[in-house]
Amino acid sequence: MSATPRFFSQPVRYLRWAAVEKPAIFFSIVIGSAGPVVLLAAPPIRRAIRTVPTTPRKPLSGYDDE
Repeated sequence: MSATPRFFSQPVRYLRWAAVEKPAIFFSIVIGSAGPVVLLAAPPIRRAIRTVPTTPRKPLSGYDDE
């Protein structure tokens, strides 16, 4: 088998090698780096998708709400 590829000279080849040879480390880094992306992308998507009812809410009754 060939030697370990160097990251800065061949990044795609290194990532393929790391996914095969060290999958736990590779995928933990992939999932960990997805966190900040989701943190920035999720609020605008949630605002665009959420549904807000246009009708007034019914007042609660019971459960000692007098």
